[in-house]
Amino acid sequence: MTQSIRFLLNGEEISLSGIAPTETLLDYLRLSKRLTGTKEGCAEGDCGACTVLVGRLSGDRLVYESVNACIRFLGSLNATHVVTVEHLAGKDGALHPVQQAMVDYHGSQCGFCTPGFVMSLYGLWLSEENPGRPGIERALQGNLCRCTGYEPIVKAALAVTAARPSNLFDPLEKTRTEVIARLSALQPKETIETGRDGKRLIVPHSVEALADCLADNPGATIVAGSTDVGLWVTKQMRPINPVIFINHLAELQTIETGADEIRIGAGVTYQQAMAVLADHVPALAALITRIGGEQVRYMGTIGGNVANGSPIGDTPPPLIALDATVTLRSKTGRRTLLLESFFIAYGKQDRQPGEFVESITVPKPAKGAHFAVYKVSKRREEDISALCGAFHLTLDGENRVQVIRIAFGGMAGTPKRAAAVEAALSGKSWTRETVEAARAAFDTDYQPLTDWRATADYRQLAAKNLLTRFYFETTGNPQEIRRFAAGEK
Repeated sequence: MTQSIRFLLNGEEISLSGIAPTETLLDYLRLSKRLTGTKEGCAEGDCGACTVLVGRLSGDRLVYESVNACIRFLGSLNATHVVTVEHLAGKDGALHPVQQAMVDYHGSQCGFCTPGFVMSLYGLWLSEENPGRPGIERALQGNLCRCTGYEPIVKAALAVTAARPSNLFDPLEKTRTEVIARLSALQPKETIETGRDGKRLIVPHSVEALADCLADNPGATIVAGSTDVGLWVTKQMRPINPVIFINHLAELQTIETGADEIRIGAGVTYQQAMAVLADHVPALAALITRIGGEQVRYMGTIGGNVANGSPIGDTPPPLIALDATVTLRSKTGRRTLLLESFFIAYGKQDRQPGEFVESITVPKPAKGAHFAVYKVSKRREEDISALCGAFHLTLDGENRVQVIRIAFGGMAGTPKRAAAVEAALSGKSWTRETVEAARAAFDTDYQPLTDWRATADYRQLAAKNLLTRFYFETTGNPQEIRRFAAGEK
């Protein structure tokens, strides 16, 4: 066992021991290294002012991803390359093209958020040669600006992606081979454990070591992406000792696609999952584009979203509607259960001491089946759901409901199926009259709460309307849609 977290920071190798599990990358950069270009705006991964790039090895490739330094813990950085805005300019002071474009197109006013925008655009510049406006807007979902109205920033991005100087010394492109070698040398061969003031962090070197660590520390907090746990620390000041970091475990980051199902490792990030899901479950991939900004999607994991058990988590409703299963692992073995059974009550899941989520298996929708998922939130991008509903329907040859699975988040203390609504629809003709009659069953299934995101009445009405919307989308009858929009029966 070793006691040091080792990573690269710009061009410097860092070795840290005696650090607490809740120490964030943002605080380290600003307070210890005086790299103050990385700003604190929200401390919850929402505004993007703290955006940096983190490079990691994926097989033999070096991948750089934009992340929120405010909720990224130092313990999650072993064998990575952290890049801040200070690293972009040349040694002679010449600005990188991304920085220069922000100047040329007046992409900065007060300047506070500008370094975060630069780092998000730099990450896009590295990964896509011609993203176009949609790609640029996607890359900037996680960056907020009060001054510019965004248009000058988008124009800067369009200009810089259209012209790439061939003689440019880019700090990451020109050193890629060297960084790969340096990160390869930092790969852990044994478990890392360190801490301070009685607070411990553990970085297991394998999944087997993770199972051993959790058996010895059954009350430990497992941290994959920290997109939720980070807020426990920065906003709620919750103790999370000891912490086991797992974001580096390649064994948990695999996606296996079979003829009828997809197996998603618990460490697969939203961003990693999107490409595969787009081919097999497009509606689920589209939902992921509305989970946070790219910084959150590069850090957050589907397994973590499930394991956390939040009633407003976005992925459990569609996964339950698809009849997904979850595999739990411990030192003594594995067990698999239906995902809907995993959620017992608010804040309680069917996970025994020493168990962790290893994977989620998602059946592909059958040919001819209808599947949709709808997220209702105050802001379209980068916002938490007021409610999220998923619908999975199979009709027989006579347009009767053969199978219907409906699940909602934000309507109860757990992600929950609409059993009474399903019963009201099963075996019936899939008509507007059937759907209108089934709407009343929502009052049996759910008694939602009122909070700052939505009132109980709004949630209940929205859930009913989403069923009607699903009906219209599966039938595509424009006359019925017009009558419904006009309030006609």
